[in-house]
Amino acid sequence: MDAEDSPWGDVPSRSSSSANLAKPTDTEAADSVPKPNPPASLTSTQSPSTPAGRGPRTPRKIGAQPTRLEAVDDSLGPLGPLGDNAPTQPEPEQPPVPPSKEQPVPMGNSRQAPSTSSSMNRSMMDSVDLGDEDRPLGARFRHPGQGQSSPGGIENIRRQTQPSVSIEQAARPSFDITVGDPHKVGDLTSSHIVYQVRTKTSSKAYKQPEFTVSRRYRDFLWLYNSLHNSNPGVVVPPPPEKQAVGRFDSNFVESRRAALERMCNKTAAHPILQHDADLKIFLESDAFNVDVKHREHKELGLGENKGMFSSIGFGGGGGGKFIEHDDWFHDRRIYLDALENQLKALLKAIDMVVTQRKGLAEAAGDFSASLHALSTVELSVSLSTPLEGLSDLQLRIRDLYDRQAQQDVLTIGITVDEYIRLIGSIKQAFAQRQKSFHSWHSAEAELSKRKATQEKTLRSGKTQQDRLNQLQADVSDGERRCHQARLLFEDMGRLMRGELERFEREKVEDFKSGVETFLEGAIEAQKELIELWETFLMQLDADEDGEPFFRPPAIMATPAKGKDEPPQASSGEGSQEAAATLTAEQED
Repeated sequence: MDAEDSPWGDVPSRSSSSANLAKPTDTEAADSVPKPNPPASLTSTQSPSTPAGRGPRTPRKIGAQPTRLEAVDDSLGPLGPLGDNAPTQPEPEQPPVPPSKEQPVPMGNSRQAPSTSSSMNRSMMDSVDLGDEDRPLGARFRHPGQGQSSPGGIENIRRQTQPSVSIEQAARPSFDITVGDPHKVGDLTSSHIVYQVRTKTSSKAYKQPEFTVSRRYRDFLWLYNSLHNSNPGVVVPPPPEKQAVGRFDSNFVESRRAALERMCNKTAAHPILQHDADLKIFLESDAFNVDVKHREHKELGLGENKGMFSSIGFGGGGGGKFIEHDDWFHDRRIYLDALENQLKALLKAIDMVVTQRKGLAEAAGDFSASLHALSTVELSVSLSTPLEGLSDLQLRIRDLYDRQAQQDVLTIGITVDEYIRLIGSIKQAFAQRQKSFHSWHSAEAELSKRKATQEKTLRSGKTQQDRLNQLQADVSDGERRCHQARLLFEDMGRLMRGELERFEREKVEDFKSGVETFLEGAIEAQKELIELWETFLMQLDADEDGEPFFRPPAIMATPAKGKDEPPQASSGEGSQEAAATLTAEQED
């Protein structure tokens, strides 16, 4: 075949020897490299066969393919890189197709079309600045085949633009609840402590952003029971326990006030409990008792049980013994039992420390009273004054010990007691999950009975269509109840997993804060105690420098001589005058 017949204007053929192939390649490289396209266009126009005419194209495929692979060195062309890397054997089963006919075809069996589209996409993407991975636009338009570094860039962008607060936390309403001003009201038989609950919130569900209501202890207890029954599986922060003896003591009232304040703030900060209607009534209602009775009557009128699972008989008590099949919950139950025992032992040790501090305070008070009695009996002023000062110092030390004991209760003691009660609330959530498990299996047993009755009726052969319809409705209702009970058990398990993880996070934060406050208070108390003793020692040193403890008796000075008398005086008179002068100086 001649060069004129070649559609690409290259070397005629490679059917000759390898020596003949090397020469045309070297000689025509200079002509084909600077302008490879014009010969191809000219020869294509001069060739008798066009892309439209496909009849005589078969004999030219075999001759044109090796010529194209050796002569054309166009890496960006539709046929790919050619030259030294070209295949040595002809491939007649894959003839080259003109790119003008392959570009509009979206899907083809040939392998040249994907390379063409990928090369075009590559050239287009190279024209765009994709080196800056911080730009989300460049990462967004990167070709999927070349996106090796794009995931890293996207992660960097997400890390750099990640907000410090999540969207849920930012959209969540904030609450700042303060329980204060405890005062005793009522007569001897109905006396109780009333607290002022002040709330500041950004929630739109409340009428005002700031409001204050009066609540007593049983109102806090009602809030806990209502939230616990309305939200099974949620760990509700519990109130402090009741105390029959000493409930009007100032220290006990203060510790209870702090515990109630922590309970309200934790409840309002909970993502589920903060939207409960009972919490809204507790925080906002001025006529609290009336609203509570109205709500209870409304629920009874609607025939609803307290809670959301009355339709499947959730509140009806559990069945037999419960065996935990989930290892995660089994391990958590064992962990919570051990943690409760350790916290109870720690609370007992803290109570012993507080008792010892109170004992030291009482001993310091007794010591101060004894020193004061001794200072009143002592006739010497130089001794009675330091004794009185030491008595006052012991009184201040007694107050310091009392304050430190109360601070120990309000810092680490109240935290330990709170988490002991929280573990009790978690155990109640476990009990609710156990009830849901028994409810699920009871629903399955009831469904099995209904199905057995239906099958027995069908086997009897009696044509009682109404009876069969009723049995079918009962089976459908049993399946619905069983499905709801199973979903309830699974949802409660997922909810409790999140609640226990939240419990662990808050436990670390609360104990860390409580221990830090406890240590800071202990350091400040020791510094104050050292300062008291140093001040007292400085006063003693000042008294010793100015006025000695044992003051010599004052010697009366002799009357002054008249002007007419001679200046000479006896030695006895001179010594008396010197002693009187020394005594006066000492008194000054």
